[in-house]
Amino acid sequence: MSLDTRGQRQLGSGGALGDAFYPAYQKLFDDEGDFVDSVGKKLAQARMADNVEMFLARALAVGVIAGVTLWLVGTFLGYLLVTLLFSGTEGPTFIGVAIQNEALLAVIDALKLPFLILVTGLVFGAIGFGIGFGSLVSIPYFRASAREREINILLSDAISFMYALSVGGLNQLEILHAMGKADDTYGEAAKEFQSIVLETEYFDTDYRSAVRNQAIETPSDELSQFLTDMLSIINSGGDMTSFLEDQKEKHMRTARQEQEKMLETLELFGEMYMTLSLFPLLLIIILVIMSMMGNAQQRLIYGTVYGLIPLTGTAFLVLVSTVTQDAIGDGYLRPTADEEDVVVDEGVGVFNLGLVEQYTGAYGVFDRIKSREGTYELVQILKRPDLFFRDHPILVLGLTVPLSILALVVAVVLGWAPLSLDGMRANPVSGTFFWVYVPMYINFLPLAIFYEWNQRSRKAIIGNLSENLRKLASANDTGMTLLESIKVVSETSAGKLSDEFETMHAKVNYGTSLKDALREFNNKYHVPRLARTVKLIAEAQEASSQIQDVLSTAAQASENQDDIERERKSRTRMQTVIIIMTYLTLLGVMALLKTQFLDVMSGLSTQASGASGSGAPGGSFGGNVDTELLSMLFFHAVTLQALLSSFIAGYIREVKLMAGVKFAVILSTIALVVWMAVG
Repeated sequence: MSLDTRGQRQLGSGGALGDAFYPAYQKLFDDEGDFVDSVGKKLAQARMADNVEMFLARALAVGVIAGVTLWLVGTFLGYLLVTLLFSGTEGPTFIGVAIQNEALLAVIDALKLPFLILVTGLVFGAIGFGIGFGSLVSIPYFRASAREREINILLSDAISFMYALSVGGLNQLEILHAMGKADDTYGEAAKEFQSIVLETEYFDTDYRSAVRNQAIETPSDELSQFLTDMLSIINSGGDMTSFLEDQKEKHMRTARQEQEKMLETLELFGEMYMTLSLFPLLLIIILVIMSMMGNAQQRLIYGTVYGLIPLTGTAFLVLVSTVTQDAIGDGYLRPTADEEDVVVDEGVGVFNLGLVEQYTGAYGVFDRIKSREGTYELVQILKRPDLFFRDHPILVLGLTVPLSILALVVAVVLGWAPLSLDGMRANPVSGTFFWVYVPMYINFLPLAIFYEWNQRSRKAIIGNLSENLRKLASANDTGMTLLESIKVVSETSAGKLSDEFETMHAKVNYGTSLKDALREFNNKYHVPRLARTVKLIAEAQEASSQIQDVLSTAAQASENQDDIERERKSRTRMQTVIIIMTYLTLLGVMALLKTQFLDVMSGLSTQASGASGSGAPGGSFGGNVDTELLSMLFFHAVTLQALLSSFIAGYIREVKLMAGVKFAVILSTIALVVWMAVG
């Protein structure tokens, strides 16, 4: 059992609710039962500081409180239901069954109303208890599942890291210690090894037993199998380096297979989206035809445009997020416990002034230093705001949101943005432009520009990473130190990465350690994939300057990521095209519906009403159509569909919502131009 689990089960406190309902737990649950055992395992896998007894007792308490609350609500609703719907219903029948016995009928008449109230209260109470108890019990299951997913994603890179340390000369225990310290890069995967190390240090357990215990407790089946196989190598005295090399190759293949499965699922989702996105369009057409026939269903049309379209798009986006794999971690490399004097430059500099913040308040000089440092950071931002927003694109909304609000207020004051539904119906394009498009352009255009600039600057580093790692390995293999290899590669290569290598070499010559220079380079771009590579090199170079095998391993891992990324880009490009073409098809159909159907039917209706007014019998087909209202609803429908399709396409493309901002601007502009022509 790991240190985390033992500490959680020894130190976890149930609190007052758990203490109060602990007797109920003892009566309802078997300590040796499967359910209690399952919850206990999930608590350990989720690393929650609770023992299973007090956790379930507290869940019972929450369930009872929720059940009693909903029981009271249900009883009150039952009373209202009986009072409003069943008053005066006494008679010779009960639920449709004729009753001839007057005594029995009197009893039923006296009991059926309290019975209905009681049943309603009990049903609501049972639902409340199930929601309260089930929601709390499900928490460790969800957390354990999230940890399992993160471990599985990072396991391939973690094994590559361990293999690189092994070929660098570290023994088994040193590899486990290094892996346990790498939680800033390998997240939950590193914490599993951290538990092994802490158990050997604090519980006087031999590391074989610690590995065996962790193989049992880890939420990831893949990591459990890896630890079990590693334990057999440890017990048999086999070659750990060869074992890690085989496992590295195996899990790289597994990562490619998982990527293939995910891409196939996304292709299926792309086909599903074609159907789902066209469903609101078909429904709108049906409702419009019903309106023309005199069966006006304006509420249904409103519900379709402003309810069904956003709901469908949001639901599909949530569905896609369940299968896509985003990057784990924030990409920053942080100092270990023995490097307290090292400052990590992360976040916004003006809000994170570094080491001086630890000493402010003790001496006045540090307060002055902090003030001067804050002023300096602010001046640097004012000098080059473009670079600041490139590094922090989301912060540009701090400027654009107030500007968009100001623009909206000006439009309202000048009468350009209508404040009533009639005003919007009279000129839907102009009204929607000032209410939707002006704020969207003010916010989305700068955000899209700075976000794409940020992505390009980071991709410029990642693009040549594998090639430069191969060059570093070749130079290091000739006998050069790592620092000399960095200098040679910076002189013989072109691009942004070679400039960063040159900067690193200069920093080391001026007294910075190579590990700190590598960390500063990584934190400048803070790409999770880059962080794992830099972490591997930084750890290996401390043991030896001849790390050509480590660099070759890092290059191979980077090339594997390149292959996966290339395949993902190629396959998701088709899904993006399908989503965009589906939207353009929908836009074209809506435009044709407006010009070739609504306008024509409205003209026929006008002619028919004129003929009817002169005494000729005329039909009323299309006479109830409000073309201005439908034109506004159609325009709002295509605008909403443009925004939703854009964010779905961007998320599928790069697994980031902000990647859809540029699509939102383009597709919405197309919708605006088309409706200016037809509306």
